[in-house]
Amino acid sequence: MGRRRTHLIDVMATWPWYVNLGAGALGFAALRMLAPQWHERAAGAPTAFIAGIAAQAAVAWLWLGLCLVAAVVSWAGARRRRRLLDTRTGLESLSSNGWRDFERLVGEAYRRQGYTVEETGLGGADGGIDLVLRRDGKRTLVQCKQWRRQQVGVSVVREMYGLLTHHRADAVLIVSSGGFTRDAQTFIVGKPITLVAGEDLLGMIQKVQARGTAMPAARIEPELRESKPASEGLTCKRCSAPMVERRNRRTGDVFMGCSRFPACRG
Repeated sequence: MGRRRTHLIDVMATWPWYVNLGAGALGFAALRMLAPQWHERAAGAPTAFIAGIAAQAAVAWLWLGLCLVAAVVSWAGARRRRRLLDTRTGLESLSSNGWRDFERLVGEAYRRQGYTVEETGLGGADGGIDLVLRRDGKRTLVQCKQWRRQQVGVSVVREMYGLLTHHRADAVLIVSSGGFTRDAQTFIVGKPITLVAGEDLLGMIQKVQARGTAMPAARIEPELRESKPASEGLTCKRCSAPMVERRNRRTGDVFMGCSRFPACRG
């Protein structure tokens, strides 16, 4: 799969819109005010000075226009990603758009959790590195699979494990709108690889949606803690193994997880 073509406007569109406006204003001011002083010192003749000022003015306006276009594209892209995430309501909705929108959806879900998200241009419809997540000094490579009727196999996981070593990243994340084969789940044991199935992704999206509507986390905390006894007959929906109480290391949230973790992530 070849790399996506990346142009300057594509790079700038990944910046926040206000960054583009600031860069445009600063660049325009520098070119219009500081450059004439340099030309006055460097030019040996009046005609050369005038020509230099005219050329510099054209470059200044060109740069300002480029930044304004990038700001509009950035704003529109951010709005589209927010709407894309906020309108997901079920597993079927995860697969209702194309693979490119699925990547945007995954990126927005992690962006709202405090990650810096980079769309790498190294992936595509068939695989590769689609996103790079950064937080707390760690870099995670992400591959997105919009496979609803097909489980992601171990070959995909092996490929990403090789990319992890090659790019010297800290972890790998493989996100699917469907599920993963048992071989894929077994392969990741003891490795810095996380598999996110469609149900897990939907749960994550619903959680950030709730945060967006300012729902206080304290309202659901008592319910989570009341459901902690594993002896009440709770079993994993994926493999029927007993469920046990677990705690998220980053947030401290309590949840019920499969006792076979990490082989099973139910």
